[in-house]
Order: sequence, then structure tokens, then C-alpha cells
Amino acid sequence: MTPATRHIVRFQPYQRAMHLVLFTSFLGLATTGLPLMFSDRPWAGTLARGLGGIQVAGTLHRIFAVMLLMLFAGHVGELAWRMVRRREPGLLWGPSSMVPQPRDAMQMWQHIRWFVGKGDRPHFDRFTYWEKFDYWAVVWGMVIIGGSGLLLWFPEFFAAFFPGWIYNVALILHGEEALLATGFIFTIHFFNSHFRPEKFPMDMVMFTGQVTEEELRSERPAEYERMTGDGTIDTLASLAAPGWLSVAGRIVGGAAVALGLVLLVFILVGIF
Repeated sequence: MTPATRHIVRFQPYQRAMHLVLFTSFLGLATTGLPLMFSDRPWAGTLARGLGGIQVAGTLHRIFAVMLLMLFAGHVGELAWRMVRRREPGLLWGPSSMVPQPRDAMQMWQHIRWFVGKGDRPHFDRFTYWEKFDYWAVVWGMVIIGGSGLLLWFPEFFAAFFPGWIYNVALILHGEEALLATGFIFTIHFFNSHFRPEKFPMDMVMFTGQVTEEELRSERPAEYERMTGDGTIDTLASLAAPGWLSVAGRIVGGAAVALGLVLLVFILVGIF
């Protein structure tokens, strides 16, 4: 197999499954939450009725919230297990870590210079600076949006610990932070993941779990050099994903992107 045809595994099935649950629950939360956020807009009533009414939308919103909270708890548990039991090297620092490092700031500056033709493209490793930003944005959202959502969901329970004014703060935080997250995902994240010229119309890596060796060498040369140097690239070499998986990924991913763009239009109409 040539570098253009040999495929390299980047994400395991359980990681792709977690991503599927993540974007399904996120889209569900956005679809059921926006009618409440923009309840005075005509489209909000239409969308709520399409979901079965505002009460059904509220119930669905909580179901999707539970899905996301369970996913987050499972991910934190996995990280703790890898850190404590497996003592996995490089989890908190190094080329494969999701923790922001000085080189990420340097590569962001190099990337900006490359955009304007003032330098070479950075030699990215396994995770780029914008992917780390996306990752920690989810963590931030789980703390702020998830925490405020639980406060609003169980007001009687939390009343024993917090003063009454905290609910007004939680209501504002929950709505505004959720709106910010939704707008970011449907614009910046969609562009970085799918609409960049080299990826358009869709990056399939989170559906198939793999990229071609040539794609890895071109987009993440630092990772490619490291993997070829220690021989791990051969252990992760694979045949191309089955055709049905690629087709299913394009259908599911295309539907998710289309829904996100429709919701983005609703947001823009609601704001302006």
C-alpha cells in the first residue's frame, strides 16, 4: 500500500461512539432549548409544536442533558483510570496531551502568519490548538451550563445550600452560555472540522476513525515523524474503512451539520 492508500487509525470505536453521543445530545439540547430562549419569536412556537409542545420539549431537553452528563462523567472516569491505574505517560503533558502548552500558543501565532503569507505552516502534532480549544470549551460548558441547568432543574434541593438570587444568575448563565456554545459549534467548529478547503464537505475521521497516511503526513507532520520514528505507525496501519461505514457517516454527519446550520439561522433571526 502507498501512503495515499494506506490508512492509519486515529480514534478507537469507543471514542467515536462517545463523539456520536456528544453531538447527538448537543444537537438535541440546542433544538429543544432554543424555543425557550427565543419564545417571543414566531419560529420558536412552530419548532416547539413540531417537537410535541413546550412540555415535551422540556422533557426531551432533560433527557439529552442526562445523556451529556453521563457521557461527561464517563469521560472523567476514563481519564482518572488512565492516570491513576495505568499511569499513562503523556496524558497531562506531551505531544498527545489535550492540556494546552506553550507550543500551542506559538503554533497559533505561526498559523496566523501562514494565513497572511508571512511564514510556513506549523508542524502540528496529534492535537492542534483549535482542537484543544474545542475540547476545553466542552469542559467549561459542562461546568457552567450543566451546573446552572441542574440548579434550575432541582431548585428545592439546592435552596438548602444557596440564596434565592442565585437562581436569577443561573437562568442568565444557562441561556447565554448555551447560546454562545451553540453559535460557536455551528460556525467555528463546523468550519474547522468540515468546511476547510482540504476537508470540505466533511471530515470523516470521527466516523471511520482513520485517515490516509498521506493525509496524516501532510496535516500533522510532527505526529507523522514521531510515529514513523518509533514504529507506531505500522501498528496502527489499517485497510480502508468499509464502504457502508463511510456512507452512514456521511448521512449522519450531513444531517447533523444541516440541522446545526438551520438552528444557526434561527439564532440569527432571533437575535436580529
